[in-house]
Amino acid sequence: MSNSDTILDLAAQVGKALQDKGLILATAESCTGGGVAQAVTEIAGSTGWFDCGFITYSNASKTEMLDVSAALIAQMGSVSEEVAAAMASGALGSSNAHIAVSTTGIAGPTGAVPGKPVGTVCFGWANADTVHTERLVFSGDRRAVREQTVIHALQGLLRFIN
Repeated sequence: MSNSDTILDLAAQVGKALQDKGLILATAESCTGGGVAQAVTEIAGSTGWFDCGFITYSNASKTEMLDVSAALIAQMGSVSEEVAAAMASGALGSSNAHIAVSTTGIAGPTGAVPGKPVGTVCFGWANADTVHTERLVFSGDRRAVREQTVIHALQGLLRFIN
């Protein structure tokens, strides 16, 4: 199965899980540039379970659109589990969604910093009660890192919903 087939299959599974539980999704994306939102809106009927997506590529947009503290970004870096958590929570607060996913990372080929090589991605999955985060390092070129990030975000959503 190609990555695009895997992404569509996962997006369909996410849609069914959200629909079965009566939940609405929002996304907050940086390194994926809207790839998660694009994947879920490929699914017919997604209007019933997808509210909106925020593409907050700059630190300023994370603060302005998602209410991520500028001090938190300065202290932890935009690629951190703490910022991923704040992005997911901010997406909930700025939407009508019940559940949100966030992605922030270094897709490459540049942007690495000490302790955060190219391919480092932080994820957040949030609902009204809890936020779960993960930090992974993917390999490959920019496109590969972004595809792997979308796949992992969707897989994480499935676990988080169920």
